[in-house]
Amino acid sequence: MTFDGAPITDPRRKVREGDAFEILVEDAADVDIVAENIPLTIAYEDDDLIVINKPAGMVVHPAPGSPTGTLVNALLHHFAGTLSGVGGEKRPGIVHRIDKDTSGLLVVAKSDAAHHGLAEQFAAHTARRRYLAVCHGVPDTGDPRLNGVRGVSFEPGGVIKITTQLARHKTDRQRQAVLFAGGRHAVTRISVEERFGGHAALIRCELETGRTHQIRVHMSHIGHALIGDPVYGGRRRLKANTLWAEAANSFPRQALHAETLGFRHPVSGVEMDFTAPWPEDFQRLTASLKG
Repeated sequence: MTFDGAPITDPRRKVREGDAFEILVEDAADVDIVAENIPLTIAYEDDDLIVINKPAGMVVHPAPGSPTGTLVNALLHHFAGTLSGVGGEKRPGIVHRIDKDTSGLLVVAKSDAAHHGLAEQFAAHTARRRYLAVCHGVPDTGDPRLNGVRGVSFEPGGVIKITTQLARHKTDRQRQAVLFAGGRHAVTRISVEERFGGHAALIRCELETGRTHQIRVHMSHIGHALIGDPVYGGRRRLKANTLWAEAANSFPRQALHAETLGFRHPVSGVEMDFTAPWPEDFQRLTASLKG
């Protein structure tokens, strides 16, 4: 950014009425997408769609920071010429995404009809998505603090419902922020599956909506950030000199796994449900916490 042809170096410089600034933005570099022989775990495939169990660490589609090694690169190798073109050249067949460091299920469209039909279900929130996660502390419907958190309500069966708006953070564009005016409507339901003392819990999360980082930012909002989450967990650590605390504190990613995925087949109309086994690192984490 320049003012009168000179770069602005003082971030505290005050703006006055009538000032004219020039902002130069570099053109976005095109990403050349190449097919790569990357192994994929296929949970289901037919002529219209593929259900894939994505490993943690794999980005869904190429971007300037991740031009190769993505799910799209692998899809182009294994399914070249058979993917839906609705998403364009850079996102062939991609109907929805899960974060790079989240493991689990997602569906890819092979036909355009399947792509449109699946996209309609995700937009209408009729696709069924359930995640498993390990969080700091134990969310408890009887916790007075949790009762006072804005956006939190309770449903039968020990279900905690989190209802907020979500939008990009004002100062950190890589994060999402909780709002209660503006942004996009977001609803997450969580229930505790297993308690690991009072230090951590295995929780099941059900998405009514599917916003970017929704589970991660909602769990942070209620004070129970996911173990290993580098963005929303901050520097939170389990304070115990034990092997299980060490395992949790050194967990290299957010402890989040897309365990189940369900939808109506967009061509045949048959209801379909899939379950992905826990990845090995998730199993080791929960085994350590039990110990």
